[in-house]
Amino acid sequence: MLALRGRPIAFLLHYVMRHRWSHAAVLASVLVAVLCSVLTQYGLRDLVNAISHGHGPGVMHGVWIAFGVLAVLIAADNLMWRVGGWIAASLFVRVTGDVRRDLFNYLAGHSPSYFADRLPGTLAGRVTATANAIFTTENTLAWNILPPVVAVIFAIALVSSVSPGMAAAMLAISAGLAGIIFMLARRGGPLHRSYAGSAARVDGELVDVIGNIGVVRAFGATFRESRRIADTIGDEMAARHNSLKYLEKLRLLHAVVTAIFSAGVMAWAVILWSQGHATAGDIVLVGSLCFTILHGTRDLAVALVDLTQHIARLEEATATLLLPHALPDAAQARPLLLTAGGVTFDEVRFSYPGRPEILKGIELHIKPGQRVGFVGSSGAGKSTMLSLMQRFYDPNEGRILIDGQDISRVTQESLRQGMAVVPQDISLFHRSVLENIRYARPTATTAEVLEAAELARCRDFIEALPEGFDTIVGDRGTKLSGGQRQRIAIARAILKNAPLLLLDEATSALDTESEQAIQGALDTLMEGRTVVAIAHRLSTLRNFDRIVVMHQGEIIDDGSPDELSSRPGPYRDLLSRQNVIPLSRAA
Repeated sequence: MLALRGRPIAFLLHYVMRHRWSHAAVLASVLVAVLCSVLTQYGLRDLVNAISHGHGPGVMHGVWIAFGVLAVLIAADNLMWRVGGWIAASLFVRVTGDVRRDLFNYLAGHSPSYFADRLPGTLAGRVTATANAIFTTENTLAWNILPPVVAVIFAIALVSSVSPGMAAAMLAISAGLAGIIFMLARRGGPLHRSYAGSAARVDGELVDVIGNIGVVRAFGATFRESRRIADTIGDEMAARHNSLKYLEKLRLLHAVVTAIFSAGVMAWAVILWSQGHATAGDIVLVGSLCFTILHGTRDLAVALVDLTQHIARLEEATATLLLPHALPDAAQARPLLLTAGGVTFDEVRFSYPGRPEILKGIELHIKPGQRVGFVGSSGAGKSTMLSLMQRFYDPNEGRILIDGQDISRVTQESLRQGMAVVPQDISLFHRSVLENIRYARPTATTAEVLEAAELARCRDFIEALPEGFDTIVGDRGTKLSGGQRQRIAIARAILKNAPLLLLDEATSALDTESEQAIQGALDTLMEGRTVVAIAHRLSTLRNFDRIVVMHQGEIIDDGSPDELSSRPGPYRDLLSRQNVIPLSRAA
């Protein structure tokens, strides 16, 4: 997909070749239909010439033959259009489905930083806009560009049977006009791209504001956001107006030229008839073919300028969506062979783009099955450690090993399959509770989901919901409280049953009573697994094997909870500030 970035024609051809035979069938049906349509003018000429011979004994036979040929051509014309339309009705829809699936799959491979820098609504809008642009482009090519091109060529060929000079003049004028219109249309590309970008920004702003409507109301910013959206829509309207106005100028130019052209050709035909070089049927043929060429070049000019808009949208969307992946799998990446679950940070240094270094030479080994808690002030680098373990980013220096395997050399899919994560910011899908828990393991039975919910101490409140486990939780789980969302996330991690468990403030949204209730579930979840946890509530780390204290991107203390609490240092200072009694003293 990366090779197609910013190349709209190549992007389109990629999907045409994927369904080459169906596209060939549409092409063939259109060519036959247009040929029959143009030949009806020739059949009409023969009928007029046959009728012009009067009502002699042998005349009617020729008239009926000409009529029969004309009727067959008309029927074939209509039938072939319907054949092409029938095939295209499913073909073009399949192509749009392929486009959306491929773009989503490619987007899913981007790193978190890609999504952090872009509005989700803008990305979703561009995926849909790209699919729609492909659909419209294929329709425009099949029904608005190919037919007039073929019709004009066939029509000029038939005119040559009346006057080769007239046919040559028609060819030169038609080709010159089409070329001029197309070149002028391409010059309007920046206007069309500006409109495409403005339309995408409107989608992004709308989704961003609607997604944060609670914040908007809480700060009394409804009117402010309305003005902001109005300004964004105003920019989009101005860009669209400029784009359409440019197209209308091209259409006006075409209308003037083709009107003069048609009058000249008809006058030429009349002169030939007056000189005895053309029959009445020839006049009818030239007149009808002239109108075919007139309408064909007009339709072609309109379609070409419209096509430039769709191509501009394709170019803008592919240039945005098909950026290189920041964290691709290595060329020879293999699946992670996760056995014991040991984790090693080997002299890891890391900084986010454009920011100071946040991890400064971290050297840490976590034994298989060990429970390790990270503590320290905000900004110390704790969450970054978890992000690096999941390979959301790569270290600037050093490496991270899991069971002796460099995670930058294994497939990201296998890496994340071996981990269960309970994040601080719980994100739920706008689906049922059952689906959200089962998301961790889609093959899980309903009984296994219920068991996970029971272990996470959330089955009771779920069954009390209006539709129980079938209750839709709302966008990002807004119908549930923070504590309820967190317990569902814990149930999801229990269901996944992965060897490595990452906990990022897993009980931060729970009150004291709920935290005590869930601690037993967490103990069950952590049994037999390597656990790496971030916790500001130090009471949740009482049963951990080891505490790692971080400060400004460095490890400043490391040991068991009893060991660290028994000696002066940063960990005991944290305990004191939180009024937590060390286990050694509590005993």
